[in-house]
Amino acid sequence: MAGMGKRMRPHTLTVPKPLIPIAGKPMVQHIVEDLAGICPEKITEIGYVISRAFGKDAENNLLAVAKKLGAQGKIYYQDEPLGTAHAILCAKDSLDEKTLIAFADTLFIPDKTAKVDTNKDGIIWVQKIEDPRQFGVVKLDKEGFITDFVEKPSTFISDLAIIGIYYFKDGPYLKKEMQYLIDNNLKEKGEFQLTNAMESMKKKGTKFVTSQVSEWLDCGNKDATVYTNKRILEHKASPKYQVSSPKSQVIQPCFIGENVQIINSTVGPFASIGDNTIVENSTVENSIVQTNTKIRNAKISNSMLGNYVEFSGTTNDASIGDYSTLKN
Repeated sequence: MAGMGKRMRPHTLTVPKPLIPIAGKPMVQHIVEDLAGICPEKITEIGYVISRAFGKDAENNLLAVAKKLGAQGKIYYQDEPLGTAHAILCAKDSLDEKTLIAFADTLFIPDKTAKVDTNKDGIIWVQKIEDPRQFGVVKLDKEGFITDFVEKPSTFISDLAIIGIYYFKDGPYLKKEMQYLIDNNLKEKGEFQLTNAMESMKKKGTKFVTSQVSEWLDCGNKDATVYTNKRILEHKASPKYQVSSPKSQVIQPCFIGENVQIINSTVGPFASIGDNTIVENSTVENSIVQTNTKIRNAKISNSMLGNYVEFSGTTNDASIGDYSTLKN
């Protein structure tokens, strides 16, 4: 999760993308909680591979997420964007047992019936998609074992896209194979790829299988993130909320943070409102609003508003960063 999330600007100018709240929780917190929910064994350690530019506040937030799951958190840095294998190897001190790996740029709704089978050599989570050219894909044999890993194929190979969640029974073996790539400068498309390490492991006898999630959710831009917020709210129960005035209502599903004031307004459905925000004489639906924001005399949908924003007016498509004022 060391990328700077440039496609999500202006929201990632002040907050690392994995810490942007979706349905009331940072993106990365949803990921680790959902992984813990499908893992039959207790997760004891969570390593985060980040950029040093994230800062200490972000690091402390990440360590707190691990602590909530009863795990030890560790921070690792990737100083150069040299590929997936390089990024994972930055956390080599955590690759000493059974290992789950997740890329923190997408969310998923887990298939709770598909628990991680920790007796398998390796599991790669995939999803069928119409256009797999921007993803790594896998091919399967008749018995369901993976026969090929192909990174971003220019011609059709398979429609089973790798979604960025992996299980490895032997973490040290994975570490050895990734280190071999780097020691011998074995790159693909200019980067050290995890798929190349897995291909080497497969050729030496490791048997990889696939698993799927109920839904794979993108957070690559504002519209995709708002839609993901909607789907997470639909999937996860939202607490009931008492509005601040009799002329107001909250239409579920919604997330309403602490000390939120909803005055003569309608919030929802599919709205997430952060702590200490005021919504007055307004309608807010299908949107993400972060903390300490003031919305007055407004009608908002399909929008993201950052922290400490002041907004009035009508919009069906706003993306407003922190500490901004927009009135019309």
